[in-house]
Amino acid sequence: MTGRIITLRHGRPDLSRDLKITAAEYGDWWARYDASGLAPDERPPARLVKLAQGARTVLSSTLPRAIETARHATGGAREVPADPMFVEAPLPPPPVPGFIKLRPGQWGVVSRTFWILGYAPEGVENHVESWARVEKIAGRLADLASDGDVLLCAHGYLNWMIDKKLKDIGWERVDRDGGNHYWSWRIYEPKGEARAVGVEAAAE
Repeated sequence: MTGRIITLRHGRPDLSRDLKITAAEYGDWWARYDASGLAPDERPPARLVKLAQGARTVLSSTLPRAIETARHATGGAREVPADPMFVEAPLPPPPVPGFIKLRPGQWGVVSRTFWILGYAPEGVENHVESWARVEKIAGRLADLASDGDVLLCAHGYLNWMIDKKLKDIGWERVDRDGGNHYWSWRIYEPKGEARAVGVEAAAE
């Protein structure tokens, strides 16, 4: 039987959000965020550890916070291939006046809005290109799931995009935990198989 697809958002990075910065400074802050690993006290939920133990395949983004999340989830007991195709969708600093100062989380919302509306500086993956990448990701995860459960350690917005694409290609979300917070995850099964399992369970 085809396995499940599990998408996981990384744990809390070791970088403070408690400051106000300009849009240009947000670009520098985001670069540091991408370079940072997890906070020293981060630990995976017990249920996630069990999901990782049962996964035939575990993958991660190439960003440190995702790599360390995979290491924590698996207890460092296995090699986890990291691939740049799983990095977060871009958050380029938006073109707004320098006198405006916001917290990094607020800049993230502004940046994402500009990006969705078409803003992407030269050399930055745009919204359409990201969706094309996500289509490839969904296909790859579905192929790997033919051999058993697949756990992907990735990022918040990218995982939201994957959610939409997996549903488009015939998968359904059957469970989730943590909303879209750190260490949150979603579990998917093929629609037909999910219904069959439910019917069998009801008959027992």
